[in-house]
Amino acid sequence: MSKQVQLNLDPKAAADEALVKKAASAQAGLDPGKISSIRILKRSVDARQKNIRVNLSVEVFISDEPAQNFLNPFKAIDVSLQKEVIIVGAGPAGLFSALRLIELGLRPVIIERGRDVSSRKIDIARISREHIVDPDSNYCFGEGGAGTYSDGKLYTRSKKRGDNQRVLELLCLHGANTNILYEAHPHLGTDKLPGIISNIRKTIVDCGGVFLLGRKVTDILIEGEEVKGVVASGNEKFLSDYVILATGHSARDIYDICLSRDIDMEMKSFAVGVRVEHPQSLIDRIQYHGSDRGNFLPAASYNIARQVDGRGVYSFCMCPGGFIVPSATSQEEVVVNGMSPSGRNSPYANSGIVVEIRTEDLTGFSSHGIMAGIELQKKLENDAWINGGRTQNAPAQRLADFVAGRTSGSLPKVSYFPGVTSSPLHQWLPEEIGKRLREGFMQFGKSMNGYLTNDAVILGVESRTSSPLRIPRDAEKLRHVRINGLYPCGEGSGYSGGIVSSAVDGMNVADAIGRHPATGNRLQAVRE
Repeated sequence: MSKQVQLNLDPKAAADEALVKKAASAQAGLDPGKISSIRILKRSVDARQKNIRVNLSVEVFISDEPAQNFLNPFKAIDVSLQKEVIIVGAGPAGLFSALRLIELGLRPVIIERGRDVSSRKIDIARISREHIVDPDSNYCFGEGGAGTYSDGKLYTRSKKRGDNQRVLELLCLHGANTNILYEAHPHLGTDKLPGIISNIRKTIVDCGGVFLLGRKVTDILIEGEEVKGVVASGNEKFLSDYVILATGHSARDIYDICLSRDIDMEMKSFAVGVRVEHPQSLIDRIQYHGSDRGNFLPAASYNIARQVDGRGVYSFCMCPGGFIVPSATSQEEVVVNGMSPSGRNSPYANSGIVVEIRTEDLTGFSSHGIMAGIELQKKLENDAWINGGRTQNAPAQRLADFVAGRTSGSLPKVSYFPGVTSSPLHQWLPEEIGKRLREGFMQFGKSMNGYLTNDAVILGVESRTSSPLRIPRDAEKLRHVRINGLYPCGEGSGYSGGIVSSAVDGMNVADAIGRHPATGNRLQAVRE
């Protein structure tokens, strides 16, 4: 027998299981001795007032212990001899579509251009130490995709797209801490994600799925309006009636393939800007009303948005207690992003601050047609490379200096591993972007007293927030609007933004394939 209760506690009490149990028994009107155990269902911090509180939804078990395994198990099936589905990309969309295909009795064949998580660590370290970017193995490409070496944020506002809870359960079944099931803003941490990703690969392979690393897809095979497979590096042909495109928003060569194969695409809005870094202690003081967070409150985060001259200016991928990382995918560009370890114990807090870009804002790149948004990204990334000193050093400027329009004579220590170079971002960022950023920062400073300071630094550029393109698909069948068997999926196809929404989209696509089964031979790998 169990009963659910709602609690509102101070942070210290909320961190003490005995005090939570005592409060839960009082709220439930029960003798504490009759409570065998409790389970937290939801946890959130309410820091709107100076008296900070923690809200808990708790399930109280009376007499009997709760079931030890409250996770729905993964339905492992041997699919080694079953109909095969090609998945291009091993990010969240690709991995979770593979897991779902297995439960449906189909054999996933994942083709990933990058390397395994362990090998990626070596390639990522070279970016910081030697300023060398491997175009196929970096922070964006490789096993697990961009999410592997990220904060691992699992919060999503996309509640109606699919089974978000199932994504969290599958992550827990593969090694994630079960607190992601109840935290209001759960995250995994860059130190935990590689092991989780490796465990997911093991599950896929153990069930008879195929995992091909170091294979870059170079063509999509289409006959009439039917997909027939893909061609990968080494001129290998992989044939199947189904191809899931789950390549992420940085695989620009996939868009080139789509153009060459007359696969419909459409432009969409996206955002670009900078990444700002503050001392975490400063953000804590702002968000916790001047108080030290102590041992019982998490590193404070923020989420801010304003309208400036008809465009949104907002925070993106805020990483409390984190680091800024180099996310370039080719040599002559600088791209910055953020990540956090599970403990969020870095002395820095960083966030992307970006400006909305609509299709009508791209007239200066209209000669590039549908690729106009990609070309704007490339231009900004190359400008950042040039202004950073033609290395992976990021161009940087103190925040108040940027707003005032003056070059920073010095820069404080930052978390960005390759290094920074003082640069007048207020001069070389496009005026429509720089002007909106400056006004946005001024407004943020009014709502968060102390935010607009020269103790903060901005680094350029934050350009990979989402894809500037969408590959259109049928709303019900989720396949391409014209080409049968081709399933655009995840961030790179314009249908998600983050780990959970990408994973959900991958599972939705797998379900759509399961609803339309087809006969066919096993995968054929033909080397020519």
